[in-house]
Amino acid sequence: MTTSVRGGQLARLLGQWHSLPGRHRSPDYAALAGAVRGLLSDGRLPLGVRVPAERELAESLGISRTTVTAAYRSLRESNHLTSRRGAGSWTTLPNGHRVATSGLWTPIDDLDMIDLGVAASAAPAELVPAARAAAEDLPRFLGSAGYNPTGLGELRDAVAAAYTARGVRTSPEQILITNGTQQALDLVLRLSVPAGAPVLVETPTYPNALAALAARRARISTHGLDSATGWDAELLLGALRQTRPRLAYLIPEFQNPTGHLMSAELRERLVAAAHATGTELVVDESFVDLPLGGTVLPPPVAVFDRHSRVVSIGGMSKAYWGGIRIGWVRASAPLVQRLAALRVGVDMGSPVLEQLVAVRLLRDATAIVTARRTQLAERRDALVTALREHLPEWQFTLPTGGATIWAELDGPISSALARAAEEVGVRLAPGPRFGLDGTLERFIRLPYALPAEDLIEAVKRIASVRYDLDRAARPEWRTPAVIA
Repeated sequence: MTTSVRGGQLARLLGQWHSLPGRHRSPDYAALAGAVRGLLSDGRLPLGVRVPAERELAESLGISRTTVTAAYRSLRESNHLTSRRGAGSWTTLPNGHRVATSGLWTPIDDLDMIDLGVAASAAPAELVPAARAAAEDLPRFLGSAGYNPTGLGELRDAVAAAYTARGVRTSPEQILITNGTQQALDLVLRLSVPAGAPVLVETPTYPNALAALAARRARISTHGLDSATGWDAELLLGALRQTRPRLAYLIPEFQNPTGHLMSAELRERLVAAAHATGTELVVDESFVDLPLGGTVLPPPVAVFDRHSRVVSIGGMSKAYWGGIRIGWVRASAPLVQRLAALRVGVDMGSPVLEQLVAVRLLRDATAIVTARRTQLAERRDALVTALREHLPEWQFTLPTGGATIWAELDGPISSALARAAEEVGVRLAPGPRFGLDGTLERFIRLPYALPAEDLIEAVKRIASVRYDLDRAARPEWRTPAVIA
């Protein structure tokens, strides 16, 4: 079945394409084509989607059909659209591009970008010794088939022990090992969210979570986070009571992308409200290991759970390394068994060797995570100093943990700025990637996972193109690159 996007939907995604800063000298058709390329490059408009007919899009945008015809022709010339007479036009991947770390696409020659799209750090020094020790330990598992949908017992033991140390008593039977946190979320959604089911998420939120929910055809409602203060308790709890969603996906520890930390009081009230509304809470703990500057974490949301309403997901990507594709689900033992049965139809289990590496890394957790926190604190401070020096008009709340700053810009220019920054070798994730229907153009996410010198250089380059946006238009739009 072909996926298509209607004219009104595409118009919402395009937002204020006609009045973006710096495009007043570009023909309307070129600006429209460039805006569509931008949607494709940052994943808001997927590949293989049938776009609206020319007349339908023209009516939705309130422009002439001639402008849309010319824009579509430009997109076909750059291989972003392919058309078949009488059947329509579909979004495509241009020649000379590759799939990047985000799962989106980028020109093959863009390998030297300063990538501020990924909020994850390079591997710690302890990884290689851990991998060698794991390889030496591997022979004792070679006599079996190697399939274990719930995960290796010793890794489940280690993850359960970590939860117990945080104050929520956990047995190994309550742990399912997955191929990263994203698979943990995907499995939970497969089990709990039938097509059309109501789901509540924060906005802004993690883009890949929105993609997973879209794949389940969930009916998404949102709770808007204040950029300065985070969750409004009464509004969030009211949204639960009013919409009574099947599932709510939340990031209480250093929320991605805003960096906010949910209070203990709200966590307790949230669990009680979820019980009253019959809502399953999926709590993403990806950044839980990364409090900075002595920040004290509230108890895990699961501490307040008395009715098996909380499913916690986490993994090793942020505190350790994204290349170790190890994540987990913490839930009731019966739910873990149901997830494992479902998982058999997906991939049978996580790689044994990677699980053994994870066991050894978790044994050195204190040293590895402490070093990571120190590193991130230094890089955060370097990024903040650079922003205040070169982009003083931008506003943000200093995060007390995690790996991202959510910056409010001095205008609704996020997508235009991201495209301009690519011209000077910086990849950005514009605000609309973290919301629905093209909103959040006044915001941008800035991770501080790269070395300080790269962050400082990136801010200088961003500042140079930011001020150019107000002065003159570029003669044409560049072929888009990944901004995951």
